[in-house]
Amino acid sequence: MEKCAQATCFVPDTGCDIGHTDLSKCPFWHGANKVDTDEEGIAGEILMPWSGSALGLADLGFISGRGKPIVIGVVGPQNAGKTTLLAAWYLLLGRGLAKTKGRLFAGSYTLSGWEALASSMRWAPGQPPRFPAHTTSRGGRAPGLLHLTFRDENGNEPIDYVFTDAPGEWFQRWAINTDSEEGAGARWVSDHADAFIIVADREALSGESMGAARGSLQRIAKRLGAERGGRPAALVWTKSDVDIPPEMEEAVRGAVIDAMADTVEHSISVVAPPDCDPLLNQGTGLIELLHWALGVRRPGVRLPVPSSTSRDPLFIYGIRKP
Repeated sequence: MEKCAQATCFVPDTGCDIGHTDLSKCPFWHGANKVDTDEEGIAGEILMPWSGSALGLADLGFISGRGKPIVIGVVGPQNAGKTTLLAAWYLLLGRGLAKTKGRLFAGSYTLSGWEALASSMRWAPGQPPRFPAHTTSRGGRAPGLLHLTFRDENGNEPIDYVFTDAPGEWFQRWAINTDSEEGAGARWVSDHADAFIIVADREALSGESMGAARGSLQRIAKRLGAERGGRPAALVWTKSDVDIPPEMEEAVRGAVIDAMADTVEHSISVVAPPDCDPLLNQGTGLIELLHWALGVRRPGVRLPVPSSTSRDPLFIYGIRKP
């Protein structure tokens, strides 16, 4: 697979670092010839500092200029429904069906990335909706990062959120060996996420490979419990319309609770209740989980009680004793 000569560019995983949609015009793209362009040619092509695709690590500095974004790490084995969850949220927001409790959608730098996930879930002439394609490992070094901005109804300072879209194989390898080279992307999620969504696929836990699915989840939960350091976590049962043996459910829940006692639980499905109007289909539990994710905040910094009446910020808290 071809790679860009620039160390900060992760084409084709997350788009051109300097905004080219036609890679043949990028002077740094491996194999591309730098061509001289006159002023008229430059005027006809406007480059943005983002491409609309999923962000890479080099792009985080761009969206962090206003403030550090809240990073939501979506964690789980392969084919558990992580990408489908993200795509369902995007479709609900786009149709105005995601009631976000006073928070208003205020933009995204990764609309093309969101659309790439969600396009397969839309109806099209002669093509019924289907689940998004499996997120492959692609030998990548970092997860795809999908960006959303929300502000409250009073127009206060907007809050940026970044959701990770990483292949489950990364988390499975990271759970076995945290220093694994193949699990570097999962390690990045573990190190930088402000909250975690642990995805448990009920269909996999009821199928022929239920034992392997349970083992993968238990290993991931144990590893995450050792790494998360008190950050919020939610256990999310995907495909909640699928029944699984009660003992299997308790085994998975017990492994997660043993590793992270304060974990909250959500059950979700893209299948709506039987009496739901198809045009108003919100799935099951998707909005409640989105509310939880948008409610994540970092712990604030508590300053000590001032020990001086000085107005000089350098002295107001007194001298620190050794």
